[in-house]
Amino acid sequence: MNKNPTRLTRRTVLSGAAAVGFSGLARAQQPSEVKVGLIVPLSGIYTRPGQVMKMGAEMGIDHINKQGGIKALGGARMKLVVIDCGDTTEKAKNAAQRMVAQETDLVAATGAYLSSFTLAVTEVTERAELPVLTLSYSDLLTERGFKYIFQTAAPASRQSELGLPTLMKLAESAAGKRPKTVAMLMDNTATSIATAKALKEKLFAQEGLQLVVEEIWTPPLSDATPLIQKVRSARPDLLLFMPNAVSDAKLGLEKINEFGLGQGKIPTVSFSITIAEPDMLQSVSTEAVQGIMTIVANWGSKGQEELIAELKAKYKEPWATQNVVSTYGDMWLMKEALEKTGKADRQAVAHAFRTMDAGPSKYYPGGQLKFDEKGRRVGAGVVIVQWQNGVPVTVYPPELAQATPFWPKKS
Repeated sequence: MNKNPTRLTRRTVLSGAAAVGFSGLARAQQPSEVKVGLIVPLSGIYTRPGQVMKMGAEMGIDHINKQGGIKALGGARMKLVVIDCGDTTEKAKNAAQRMVAQETDLVAATGAYLSSFTLAVTEVTERAELPVLTLSYSDLLTERGFKYIFQTAAPASRQSELGLPTLMKLAESAAGKRPKTVAMLMDNTATSIATAKALKEKLFAQEGLQLVVEEIWTPPLSDATPLIQKVRSARPDLLLFMPNAVSDAKLGLEKINEFGLGQGKIPTVSFSITIAEPDMLQSVSTEAVQGIMTIVANWGSKGQEELIAELKAKYKEPWATQNVVSTYGDMWLMKEALEKTGKADRQAVAHAFRTMDAGPSKYYPGGQLKFDEKGRRVGAGVVIVQWQNGVPVTVYPPELAQATPFWPKKS
């Protein structure tokens, strides 16, 4: 027994010094910052959504760093690296190649907005073993057997399965009868093709809908007149209008109203956020878009009031689209993975995504912060957004809704 507990032996001093030395070395080895990538279109016809995704990423990074950074890495700060993927699949692929060649210390990335771009980008990032989160919808993204892609949104086919029956019930309860005929106008991007495939192969028949007009274009749309003329001739009970470029959405809405089909005369529904971008109000009046709905993977919703208010104050954005909310959530998902693994290493982060089970999602609708064997987020849901009095608001699901939905009445 040691009669003098305060007396320090040589061994104690040496072991203590060693412990301090190892601790100091460990701290010295931890990075002061961790780089994550954002690869989105910041030039060309898809610039607008890319800019908004950048806002979401910047807000997420700012909030994480102000709250102490990555605690498992000694408070390392997250740093955003932004890459412009342009407006074609070829440009997107080239941008991804530059990203993995020049930014070798990225631990994860998110983007690339359009599914066609994301398909091209992830061909490159998969070879580089760089984990990528994406909001893109196409089912193909997570059907290639890739190990480094993680889809936070419900795939397009699943969005159709979740959204269309809900819309039909809404129409029946509001108008007293279900739509019987439908027209579908769509671009040929990967998301639209995947959505249409699910609708035509299964859901139209399931819901008793007869497809009376189907028109497909390659963006950018030069003239929407021939498309809308066919809709006017057929007079369907429901119009599915699916553009993914803001310019295409503007042209279509202008013609819909010019031909006297707007304002509920033919209830119009989309499957992308483009139809609910603030830019729409530069071409058409608030009355012209009143009642138009879209089924999307995410949107500013109940419970996110502080985030939406900060977005308005900082960037002058009138509302929070899925691009800002999901990209903001992606930053927190990357932080979760870094905290879980405690390593600033892309292989470790990818493993953390694959094995993550972090409970209900806060910044994505429905489901869990968990991915299945394909890389799809488990239980991912959809949001239905409706233009009401000049603002696209969340009307479904009820727990996220900011307003009550209504079905436009044909006149």
